[in-house]
Order: sequence, then C-alpha cells, then structure tokens
Amino acid sequence: MPKPTHSPIRLIDFPKIEDPRGNLTFIEQSRHIPFDIKRTYWIYDVPGGQKRGGHAYKTLHEVFIALSGSFDVVLYDGHEEKKYSLNRSYYGLYVPNMVWRSLENFSTNALCLILASGPYDEKEYIREIKNYEEQIGSNNQQS
Repeated sequence: MPKPTHSPIRLIDFPKIEDPRGNLTFIEQSRHIPFDIKRTYWIYDVPGGQKRGGHAYKTLHEVFIALSGSFDVVLYDGHEEKKYSLNRSYYGLYVPNMVWRSLENFSTNALCLILASGPYDEKEYIREIKNYEEQIGSNNQQS
C-alpha cells in the first residue's frame, strides 16, 4: 500500500524578473521543483462549471501553475480539505503523492501547467474517493 510522502503541500515562489518590456519567470528543476520533472502537461479550454482531476496518485508528485487566468485546486488529505486559488504565473502549488486533488472554478482562457515526477501510468491513479480513504486510513470519509 502506498504511503504518503511527508513533504508538505506548499506554494513555491518562482523568480520574477520585472522589466518594462514584460516580466519573465523561470523554473529550474533542482532549484525550484522538489523532484525530477518526467512529464509536463497542461489543461485549457475548460467549459464553465467543469471540474478536472478528482483523483490521487500513489507515488507521483506534481506542481500546478496558473500560466494564464485562474482556477482553484482543492486538496484533501483524508482529514482536511483545503482550497488554493492560483492566479499568478510566478507561483506554483506543490502537491505530494497520496493527496486527493481536483481543479475547479476555471476562469475564461485559464491555462494550468502541471509538472509531474513521473510519466503517465494509469496504475498510478486512485480514482475512487472511498478507495483513497481506505488506503490512507481516513476516519473522515467523504460521501
């Protein structure tokens, strides 16, 4: 059974170089991201009211970045649910493995970039909340 990593969920402040011609932000794997990046993907053109995610990963870690627009990342660790509103391209939200995640409240033209610690693998996913809660031993099972 997968074990949660004890790395805390946290916002990462990326470098922001301000310039009158336009600002620049960059990410360096060893410096800003707490894992080796094995996959990068993005979510966009999300219709109003739709949600994305709704799963946890057994061993995969991710960083979420709002490159454009805004959206909320709702995280549940089996005990507590917390919502993070992302709307700046120079912040990332680090989410370790074994944390249930869903994305909602996408603004028009929102662009969510996700950096992941592993390649796509369907066996990594926990797609049913009840299975997730059983695996982490939650006493606060959601309905």
